[in-house]
Amino acid sequence: MNWQVNFALKNIWEVHGTASAQHLRDDAIRIRMPDRADVVAVISAAYTINAELAMQHHADFPDMDFLCGYRKQCVWEGGAIRYLEGKPIGWGSAGTLGSAIYGGDVKTAAHKDYFFSYRLIKQIRSVTNLDREFDRVFTMTLASGRTFRVGMMMEYEPTADAIRTFWDRFGPVNIVWNINPNGHPTRNAIEAGRALGCEVMKWEELSVLLRNR
Repeated sequence: MNWQVNFALKNIWEVHGTASAQHLRDDAIRIRMPDRADVVAVISAAYTINAELAMQHHADFPDMDFLCGYRKQCVWEGGAIRYLEGKPIGWGSAGTLGSAIYGGDVKTAAHKDYFFSYRLIKQIRSVTNLDREFDRVFTMTLASGRTFRVGMMMEYEPTADAIRTFWDRFGPVNIVWNINPNGHPTRNAIEAGRALGCEVMKWEELSVLLRNR
């Protein structure tokens, strides 16, 4: 049994008291909840989940309900997200899977770190087009015709190093949006962003930009 499957099973038994889980084969587990349909989840240890990997897991497990990127560092490419949401198959972190088990929306669940922020952007009338490149990066086109590449950063207090690391990993962005509702980017982070050519901001600042552009 792979390490990530072992940890997932242990976590479900210990943390989610009313749920039980068993290993099926390879990276797949079956989760049972009282009075609910069983859930088949594939637990991946990949650092990056792309469309090819998502399709391979689905081919291996046609009844897959959820694909879990178990590593905290796991990054989801846009092609994988579009494939899974088109089935529909839920996707995201171990925490996303845990919440979805109890919420009863496993097949439509999306990564909980970015779900609400991305949904908020989708609801803005001035945003006429969205292209999701990664779980945390999207390009938006506004009614004015202007486009902005936006990176969502979940860190409590993003530092200058966090901004530079994000830039190196995902490429240039126009905006780094600190989506953690409780934190604020450090002054050094804001200055590092400006040095790279991007703005580091919270929702209050981003909402003003969306209204005025």
